[in-house]
Amino acid sequence: MSDTSQLDRQQPPGRTHHSAAFSPLYQQIKGLILQGLDRGEWKPGESIPSELELAARFQVSQGTVRKAIDELAADNLLIRRQGKGTFVATHNEARVRYRFLRLSSDDGQPGVSTSQILDCRRAKASADVAAALDLRAGDAVVNMRRVLSFDDVPTILDDIWLPGSPFKGLTLEFLQRYRGPVYALFETEFGVSMVRAEEKIRAVAASPAQAGHLRVEAGSPLLQVERIAYTYGDRPMELRRGHYVTERHHYRNSLN
Repeated sequence: MSDTSQLDRQQPPGRTHHSAAFSPLYQQIKGLILQGLDRGEWKPGESIPSELELAARFQVSQGTVRKAIDELAADNLLIRRQGKGTFVATHNEARVRYRFLRLSSDDGQPGVSTSQILDCRRAKASADVAAALDLRAGDAVVNMRRVLSFDDVPTILDDIWLPGSPFKGLTLEFLQRYRGPVYALFETEFGVSMVRAEEKIRAVAASPAQAGHLRVEAGSPLLQVERIAYTYGDRPMELRRGHYVTERHHYRNSLN
């Protein structure tokens, strides 16, 4: 095919929105694979077709498909397994499970993490929550609160808001029975994969309520991390405001 015949009819979602005339061919193929992921054509943990099969499907070279898959693997959306193929990343994978959590212990030891769900209820979105989740003020949201501990020391207090419609049936009892990563739960039970996130960070003083949950003095310094997590197509699916105790931890990021 020509470089644009099929691709002109299928525009990639999210950040790959470019006209075919200006978008490199491998980026267009990347967008088409993302469309398949967004439609649920390949589920988290499942293998995708081989490079040769995708090249035949999109009528491009295998090298073009490989470059698209390389970028998706670098983005942690796909995972290559030597001799087995390429698989859709899942938050049940150890290497993907905590990819949005940038907190590291000062001694370099990860510690044993435990999660305690404090609350989960349906509510109406406030103006700021609605804006973050691309909703209207007053739309239904699910509001969760949890404490994440490392070696039994409360370290992160998370307040989480999710759009109500995709997360019908998410209750406190449901969460308290579940023992795996929350994002893996969203994948398996609600069909929502969190594929990227944006964060804002600032230093704040612990409120009395926050201090109580984190077992620190009121007014103690905390790191506030506000995260918006997106699914395929750059659709916001979670607003999370975390308050971190950094006496024995630090926030770590890699910059390219």
